Amino acid sequence: MTKNYRIGQIVPSSNTTMETEIPAMLRLREQVRPERFTFHSARMRMKHVNKDELAAMDAQSDRCALELSDARVDVLGYACLVAIMAMGRGYHRQSESRLRAATESNLGAAPVVTSAGALVDALRVIGARRIALVAPYMVPLTKMVVDYIEHEGFEVVDWRALEIPDNLEVGRHDPRELPGIVAGMNTDGVDAIVLSACVQMPSLAAIAQVEAATGKPVVTAAVATTFAMLGALGLEQVVPGAGALLSGAYSTVREGGLR
Repeated sequence: MTKNYRIGQIVPSSNTTMETEIPAMLRLREQVRPERFTFHSARMRMKHVNKDELAAMDAQSDRCALELSDARVDVLGYACLVAIMAMGRGYHRQSESRLRAATESNLGAAPVVTSAGALVDALRVIGARRIALVAPYMVPLTKMVVDYIEHEGFEVVDWRALEIPDNLEVGRHDPRELPGIVAGMNTDGVDAIVLSACVQMPSLAAIAQVEAATGKPVVTAAVATTFAMLGALGLEQVVPGAGALLSGAYSTVREGGLR
């Protein structure tokens, strides 16, 4: 019997990528596994990627969690990495706990994944210690992201800030430019490449090319979020064509290991 899952996402109002890349990956998974997925979103207002707008946006996340729990989603993803990281070191743990409590208060308890927590957890899963990172943010916000990740125990050997302040423009960034950006970075001795430290910057189409060119596993915020969502659902974390993390080699759930 095919089982259906409802995927809930809390997204910035200007985000146009998580509602394309997450479904794209799970549709690919549907070609090789029996589970099926539907997608449901709630939005937080944000247009410009700066610390003040991010903080104001994060304050709306509890409302979004309640709204999604009305739909009785099976897992809830907070789809804005930098909003979490800009709130201070380790904040993803506080956010995940608070938002899950919001769903429980509405009698619609669901596991909560943040893209920030998913990324650092994914790096641990693949055994990475030294990484290179690409982000679309302005330099000050990118430094916050680097500090957040390093506080979690990783060394960011090299990073690039693409300095795109408007979130809609981040969503329009051409993923075909990413391999060239990575080619100009110091990736010698790194264990993994974070190709997009942002769920809004499209990257899925470039993952295979960058892995082939560098010989390194490539992780993105969207891929890490998908990995974490599947794990929270008790489903094997495998998606064809989405890079090493979702190849099945790192799955923490065996095939058939449903909740």
